[in-house]
Amino acid sequence: MEHPIAVMDGTCALCCFGARMIHRLDRSGDIRICPIQTVRGRQLLTDNDLNPDDPATWLFIEDGKVWTDFEAMIRVGVRSGGIGRLLILLWIVPKPLRGWMYERIARNRYAMFGRSDMCAIPDPALRARLIE
Repeated sequence: MEHPIAVMDGTCALCCFGARMIHRLDRSGDIRICPIQTVRGRQLLTDNDLNPDDPATWLFIEDGKVWTDFEAMIRVGVRSGGIGRLLILLWIVPKPLRGWMYERIARNRYAMFGRSDMCAIPDPALRARLIE
């Protein structure tokens, strides 16, 4: 079985926070994190009909199933456990509103949260989860 993969923007501070949370909550250590700026990240986006040149999406792949955007975050939260399960509360929000909210955050993520470099994260255990 292949490891579940979370694909996210490796230069977004919010996504870097998400990567740290995955590492902290996923006690199994199974979930791998792939920045979209890598060759594999771009390919995973393309393979799932997402534009790698417009990287405003989260992608989560597990057991051949694919989730994007808030649905991907919800699935990662449920899979990881702990307080991550609270992301399931996003299901309460109607899907059109959830999509609109995700789009607004994704398009303004650098202005709202700044930039970071996921590959420069100093934690060696977290860096071991990164795939390129």
